Amino acid sequence: MQRVILSGASGWAGAALARGIAQQADMQLVGAVGQRSAGRSLSEVLKVPELSGLVSATATDALAQAAGCDVYVEYSKPHDIGTVQANILSALAKGAHVVIGSSGLSDEDYARIDAAAHDAKRGVLACGNFALTAVLLQRFAELAARYIPYFELIDYAKDSKPDAPSGTGRELALRLGNVRQPALGVPLDKVNGPGGVRGATVNGVQVHAVRVPGFVLGIEAIFGMKDQRLHLRHEAGSSAEPYVDGALLAIRKVAGHIGVLRGLDKVMEL
Repeated sequence: MQRVILSGASGWAGAALARGIAQQADMQLVGAVGQRSAGRSLSEVLKVPELSGLVSATATDALAQAAGCDVYVEYSKPHDIGTVQANILSALAKGAHVVIGSSGLSDEDYARIDAAAHDAKRGVLACGNFALTAVLLQRFAELAARYIPYFELIDYAKDSKPDAPSGTGRELALRLGNVRQPALGVPLDKVNGPGGVRGATVNGVQVHAVRVPGFVLGIEAIFGMKDQRLHLRHEAGSSAEPYVDGALLAIRKVAGHIGVLRGLDKVMEL
């Protein structure tokens, strides 16, 4: 039985995951973190009568109150990325493995988390997106980048999303840039136009963030060669359900590793 603490349990995606955990025979939700619901019972907040325990205001409180924690899931919104990182480091110090669903952490942040995870001999699985269709897009895009030299990313989200690119976009740029550095027809310093018109460079890859109402979350990888083009695109709808199965898989698999792994496909048989 894996004892799980979930940060962000009262949020849009976190609540769906919390209910999903409650339905698993091999998991127990022993604690939760949520600023707005702090002090209330999990059963009241999530409308799941069989749950026990309180929602805590901080990760430190939740870790102290729980009777042990095997996996800490950081799924809160990144209003304060320093707090997100502190939560993760606190969980590792308490001997928990960590699954990260929050976006906004930089490569330098992950380097610090990786060092702490190795010191604690614990695993950290960071997933920019738990939806299986997004995970498959990432893998397909890596394969395409091996053969197609020109590619750029478009990162779609609702107008209120503060982080740009999203965790999904940042992770995909990291992975594609590690496969190869894309070719550019015109070097960025030779572009005629306002600064940034060609997007932001993330690990050598041009990323264009679109933030308008009507989107929830989407990512598109565009690959081009002479007289041919390939579009790989993932679109999320209004429900949080697509993220539950992937997150449950991450919780089950994270304990088999030490240090940071980035991408759910790293623990899938693809």
